[in-house]
Amino acid sequence: MKINLQAPINQLGYGVAGLNILKALQDKAEVSLFPIGQPQVTNQEDATAVRKGIEVANTFDHKAPCVKIWHQNQMAERVGSGKFFGFPIFELDKFNSLEKHHLDSCDALMVCSNWAWDVANKQTNHFPNFIHVVPLGVDMDIFKPATPRNDNKTIFFNCGKWEIRKGHDILINAFEKVLGHGQDAELWMMCNNPFNSPEEEGKWKQLYQHPKVKIIPRAETQQEVYNIMAQVDCGVFPSRAEGWNLELLEMMACGKHVVTTDYSAHTEFCTKDNAGLVTIKETEPAYDGKWFFRQGNWAKIDAHVQMDLHMKMMRFILDKKGTLNEAGIETAKKFSWDNTASKILGITNV
Repeated sequence: MKINLQAPINQLGYGVAGLNILKALQDKAEVSLFPIGQPQVTNQEDATAVRKGIEVANTFDHKAPCVKIWHQNQMAERVGSGKFFGFPIFELDKFNSLEKHHLDSCDALMVCSNWAWDVANKQTNHFPNFIHVVPLGVDMDIFKPATPRNDNKTIFFNCGKWEIRKGHDILINAFEKVLGHGQDAELWMMCNNPFNSPEEEGKWKQLYQHPKVKIIPRAETQQEVYNIMAQVDCGVFPSRAEGWNLELLEMMACGKHVVTTDYSAHTEFCTKDNAGLVTIKETEPAYDGKWFFRQGNWAKIDAHVQMDLHMKMMRFILDKKGTLNEAGIETAKKFSWDNTASKILGITNV
C-alpha cells in the first residue's frame, strides 16, 4: 500500500508523533514523506527513516491517500488527489470559524482520543463515521519499567513547554504544600518553550527558583528523556487541557506513578486505577494572553482543585512510593506506535 504523509519531524509534540508514525508506517507500507518544516533528528536510525521517506516522495503516487498531522487551522495544503485525512491534535473543546473551515475541507478526520472525537463530532460537519479515533503511542523499547527508588526522598517530575495550559502556574504551590508537611521531596522540571521570548522563559524559571526544585535542560533524545524519568518517583501533570500528553504515557511505561487532571485527551489512557486523578468539576474560557484567547474552554483550576492536587501528591508518598505502577505499565502496552500505524492504514484503505 502507498500513503502520502505530511507531518513535522522534530522533538516537540507534533514532531515526535510525526517521526514515530513515519517509522511505524514504513514497516507496513510505501510512505512518501512531505515534512512540515525542516526535519530535526538526533540519531542515524531516524535520519535514515526520514531520508527514505523524502526519497520515495520524489516519485509519489498522487492518487494515494494523504494523511496530514498538523494544526486544525492549517489543513488547506495537501499532497495529491487521493482521499485526504486531517489529523489534528487539539486541546480545547471548541473550534473557531477558521478551524472549522479547514477541518470541514478534509475528506475525513483522525483524532487521538474519544474526548477529541466528541469535540470534532459536535463542532464539524463530518458524519460520525468519518471521524476516526487513532490513539498515539509510546516506544516500549525505550520507555521500559525502571526499578523504583528506595530511599526516603521523593522526587516529583514534570516536563513539557512552560505554559499556563500545562498548569505550571499552580504546580509550585502544590509542591510547597507537600514540603510544608515535613516531607523530604524534590521537584524536577524538564521544561522549556522554544516559542517563548527569553524574558518569558526567565519569568517561568524565576517562579521555580526554590532550593528543592531542579530545572533540567530539555533532553535531546528519547533515550535521554527515559534516563531522567528512570531517576524520579512520580510524574505530576496538572494540565488544564491536553491534546494527548506523550510524556505522561511515557512515565506510565516506565512504571512511574502519575498525578494529573481528569479532563481532556489524556483521559484516553488515565484512569482511577493507573493514575492519581485530580477531579475537575467545571470548565472555563481558556485564556493565557499568548496562545489562548477564550476561543474554547479548558479545566477550571480553583482552590478545591489545587487542594486535591496537593492531596494526591501526598497520597502517592504515603501509599505508593517505592512501588511500580503496574496498572500504568499494562496500559502503556496497549498504546504502541505499531498499533497507531495499523489503524491509520486500516482507515485509509477503506
